[in-house]
Amino acid sequence: MKTKTYALITLVALFIASCSVVDQLLTFTVSNQTSFTIASGFPVNIASEIVTPDVTTNSSAEFQNNNTKADLVKDAKLKELKLTITNPTDKTFSFLKSIHLYISTDANDEIELAYLDDIKSTSNVLDLKVTDAKLDKYIKAPSYKIRTKAVIQETLTKDITIKADMKFRVTADPF
Repeated sequence: MKTKTYALITLVALFIASCSVVDQLLTFTVSNQTSFTIASGFPVNIASEIVTPDVTTNSSAEFQNNNTKADLVKDAKLKELKLTITNPTDKTFSFLKSIHLYISTDANDEIELAYLDDIKSTSNVLDLKVTDAKLDKYIKAPSYKIRTKAVIQETLTKDITIKADMKFRVTADPF
């Protein structure tokens, strides 16, 4: 009886391990980036929107490079969203109180992508907290929109250009 139990436990463990290996083989990263500018004269202590251009994805090329295609994507989630001040190069995020980024497409509703509140940074790089939102519909689209809402805590005398680097974890079936 004990031998059968050990054999069953071993088989279940091997099955779980093999599923994990298969998922690893079919999981890859899709990276995209966009830039936006916070204009001097931006209102202080008021949540305001920042105009962000549409992001054209490179998803179809990434899918092809990973031997899959959009209709075989099973899961996509944001794993990292990093903001970097690119201009002026000596500026830090100390001016920023909070920031929230949202994603949408013409065919899909807007959902929150990443955020950070109570910012106390003296760096020009900021890692946002990513949501656990399922992003399959957005990553499969040829482009998507990023809406940014920010609250600043000091008056800006110069425009600030920020680059947003996004890394999506995608799991898909092979061709």
